Amino acid sequence: MSGQISFEDLPLSRFHIRTVFSGTGGQFSDGFVLGIIGIAVSMAAGPLQLNALWMGLLGAASLAGLFLGSLFAGPLADKFGRRTIFAWDMLLFAAISASQFFVTSPEQLLGLRLLLGLVLGFDYVVSKSLVTEFAPRRYRGRLLSVLAAAWAAGYVAAYLVGFALRDSGPDAWRLMLALSGVPALLILPLRLGVPESPIWLMAKGRSEEALAIVRAKFGANVTLPAAPAARPARGSFSELMSKRWRKNTLVGCVFYTCQVIPFFALGTFSPRVLEALNVEDKFVGGLVYNVLLMTGALLGLMIIDRISRRAFLIGTFYLSAIGLAVLAWGSFGPLGTILAFGFFACVLAAAVNLEFVYPPELFPTHLRASGIGLAVASSRFGSAFATFMLPIAVQNLGVHSALGICVGVLVFGGIFCHLFGPETSQEQLAAVHPEAQAGAAVDERPANVH
Repeated sequence: MSGQISFEDLPLSRFHIRTVFSGTGGQFSDGFVLGIIGIAVSMAAGPLQLNALWMGLLGAASLAGLFLGSLFAGPLADKFGRRTIFAWDMLLFAAISASQFFVTSPEQLLGLRLLLGLVLGFDYVVSKSLVTEFAPRRYRGRLLSVLAAAWAAGYVAAYLVGFALRDSGPDAWRLMLALSGVPALLILPLRLGVPESPIWLMAKGRSEEALAIVRAKFGANVTLPAAPAARPARGSFSELMSKRWRKNTLVGCVFYTCQVIPFFALGTFSPRVLEALNVEDKFVGGLVYNVLLMTGALLGLMIIDRISRRAFLIGTFYLSAIGLAVLAWGSFGPLGTILAFGFFACVLAAAVNLEFVYPPELFPTHLRASGIGLAVASSRFGSAFATFMLPIAVQNLGVHSALGICVGVLVFGGIFCHLFGPETSQEQLAAVHPEAQAGAAVDERPANVH
């Protein structure tokens, strides 16, 4: 490269790709942990003497841990940096995963599942923040979408591993749970070579350290914006709900939560679709479900940078609502039901890419990890609520009414984002503070990140 070039306008390099793939470890592990628990717990019910209450607690434990971890991780990562947590949390995750092999009581397994969720909550926050702050603006959507594809891959891999090991012996469930640490260990060497975020260092006034990292990785001709003026100290969450950032914070929480709740509708309705297909083998039926999710995730990755964030966000809410409404109330025969199911599954899975791309772009550097953490925590609360309430709604109201509620959730998410969601795809993340004008082209629109 010759001449001066902005850090966020760099061409895609091997270092960028390495950073993204180092971030996939936590996402793959999260998908694997959530995907494997249903199979493993059903097999552990006898050896651990699990009743229905214990099975429910174990199924929800990692979600509860992830809720807490994402809340705590945000302020810590914004205050102390992203790199230390990013470098070492997967080692801790692997150790906890391996410990599951040796449990002798449901209490022990519950504690370990809570810890796994806690570590994943930390990783969700720091991975999205660090990968976002290293990604060139032109490729940011596609690079962050790799994390979404990694989550889907982990979920599918858990399903395949579970069915491959189900007949391997009485300790098969122990091995299933322990294997979740393998991808975390494989990704560890890549993580150790990723430095601290230069954008975060600039936000903290540590310009020399930031420039040293940029020059070492990208060359001496790469420029960064001037450090922002000092800000009055205040709590991260209070600032997120201040007049300046409240709208972006609410958009992040609402869109994320309104996306995860219909995922449970997808699982609820899938048996009826498989029945229309005359599919009796649960393995084949589950494979169809997982292939649809993976297909949607890959489609989202391909289009994320080809259309605006707002169009993708609002359009997928409305399209998935239409698909679910057809499933809930349409009478188009087996073929029509199957097509509507495939359409709904693919659109919703494609929209999941935005969970990895949009929240980091909604917040400035000094609040980014805290904002992501709050959005993730909100979504996990929504996940737990939907897990608890959806079967009750199906039992008391019927499947059509239960799915109708989910259609309403999607419509609400679409309308809310239509009214308040900012366009973020062209934001310069290095413009770390509204008052930082030097060294970067800053967009003055008040709803977006500066």
